[in-house]
Amino acid sequence: MSAPVRRRRPGPQRALSEDEILDAALDLLDEGGADAASVRGIAARVGVAPNAVYTYFPDKAAVVRALVERLIGGVDHDAFADRSRPWRERVEALALDLRGHLSAHPGAVGLMVGGPMGGPHALALNERLLELLADAGLDRTDAARASYLLITYVFGSMALEVADLHRAGRLPPEPERIAARQVRFSATPADSFPRSAAAAATMAGYISTEQYLWGLRRILDGITAVRDDGQLRDQR
Repeated sequence: MSAPVRRRRPGPQRALSEDEILDAALDLLDEGGADAASVRGIAARVGVAPNAVYTYFPDKAAVVRALVERLIGGVDHDAFADRSRPWRERVEALALDLRGHLSAHPGAVGLMVGGPMGGPHALALNERLLELLADAGLDRTDAARASYLLITYVFGSMALEVADLHRAGRLPPEPERIAARQVRFSATPADSFPRSAAAAATMAGYISTEQYLWGLRRILDGITAVRDDGQLRDQR
């Protein structure tokens, strides 16, 4: 009669938390882009089986939603919630803070542009922005439209900056990226594209903070015009 087979007791399981999973996902995004942050990749990074990740998040989409929420939750509301400051100054503070967060994690930009933004942090950010625009004198409808315009500008600008890299990884310093673009644009044949060739230096700076603020301020000018036009109509 053969001896009974002894079953090994399972060893202690690796303790895991949602924060660890999101940390790993963000690291993978920074290193290899959206494709690298798969559930298997996350599990390998934290040293567990994929099923352990599924205990916290049912699928990659849930990881993405949580990651978007975390990044938005890092925005400093104090930078734009002080109602004693001029409203335009507060919008600029918010826009620069958002750009700083996205610049630090360019791999997450595409996820934030294409993913849902309906979590508590995203809603709180939108609520603050609507409050800010109401302080600027916009009615409820124009404030909502202006809020969408501003968010579209911020995320759209960053998406174009990241796309310009043509590779995953962290963003190089701004002067370095502008210099590389300058080399590319300076090769534009002036005989075929004279206006583009003449604007090469300006176009190289499209990804700069200066250009970002230039565009933002033109949008704020338009928002001010909408507000003033509405107030004039109300007075007639």
